[in-house]
Amino acid sequence: MSKKVIILNASPRKNFNTAKMLKEAQRGAEAAGAQTEYFNLYEYNFKGCMSCFACQRKGSTTEGVCAIRDDLKPILEKCLNSDAIIIGTPVYFSYPTGIFRSFVERLMFPNHTYMVDREHGVLKRRLGNTVIPTGVIFTMNCPEEMAKDINYHIILDENVHGLNHIMGYAEGVFAYDTTQFADFSKYNCDLFDENHKKQVQETQFPKDLEKAFDLGKRLTEME
Repeated sequence: MSKKVIILNASPRKNFNTAKMLKEAQRGAEAAGAQTEYFNLYEYNFKGCMSCFACQRKGSTTEGVCAIRDDLKPILEKCLNSDAIIIGTPVYFSYPTGIFRSFVERLMFPNHTYMVDREHGVLKRRLGNTVIPTGVIFTMNCPEEMAKDINYHIILDENVHGLNHIMGYAEGVFAYDTTQFADFSKYNCDLFDENHKKQVQETQFPKDLEKAFDLGKRLTEME
């Protein structure tokens, strides 16, 4: 039986850098034999966690899916019944998009527990021994060296670490120094060198796309 992989675009742009990376990850998953579904999260009406705690109540029947009935609920159900999840987001002012965080809150919190595995000194996983490999693709206008200098990884990696604990495995892929505008002449912007951005787009971004393809293939092939 083919594996099922869910691809989620948390960028407001459907066909730019993040989407291109995700579509390569989708191709990688399909090359490994997966059936895939692709969602543009900005097309759906939903909010982040509402702190209702329905998923944490004794006797809860939510089974890891957020209790809020909105556009996101069917997507969350698909994620929990998938063999891998890949979500992509641009980085705006040091952080993933708000819709990325809203999705992650709604995915993680119902699968988080406040119960301690006292034998191992860790929180129990609601998913138990089940692992849903999860990949996170981050794209950003910021060059890699600058990202390191301003500690982007401290912020961004925490999203991956949280998913790793909840889903059982997660890893991140980063694309730096991406092109922000298709046509620089239309915008007030002298901060970036357009020629440099074009060079990066022609030389580095294809390598980033390869990393995304490999991510999709690798997560699909995980046992």
